[in-house]
Amino acid sequence: MQYEIKIIVNEAEKPRIARAVLEALPEWFGIPEARESYIKNSADKPFIAAFDGEKPVGFLYLAETGKATAELHCMGVLKEYHRNGVGRAIVEKAKRLAKCTGYSFLQVKTVKRGVYEEYDKTNDFYIACGFKEFEIIPELWGENNPCQIYILALD
Repeated sequence: MQYEIKIIVNEAEKPRIARAVLEALPEWFGIPEARESYIKNSADKPFIAAFDGEKPVGFLYLAETGKATAELHCMGVLKEYHRNGVGRAIVEKAKRLAKCTGYSFLQVKTVKRGVYEEYDKTNDFYIACGFKEFEIIPELWGENNPCQIYILALD
């Protein structure tokens, strides 16, 4: 499968890409208020996207959580592109971007394993990308969505 990974700097293009991908992923982004917040907040963040020709098929954006740490704040890949290397390629580009920007760590938050099957696959993905379990914060998103934090040292 051919795809191209790009760093997006145009602040109008970022929300357009985020919307196209997130609206196609209701299993993960089905709460309209949360989805709209992710889309809106994408405009001024470091943003990486994957394209199949002109079609955006995945993206992520980073947010600073501390002087040494950036977070994969929002990431989505169209389901038909799962397990084809698109997500991993986006994360690898994000690792390089974060390291070049001066960060020492990346973190990501997701729902704890064992709560939802879709998020179990998400947990597996982040572990396969080299992230390690760091902390679970049950009350962050409510008792039905315990937050799992993963962290990755940028060597």
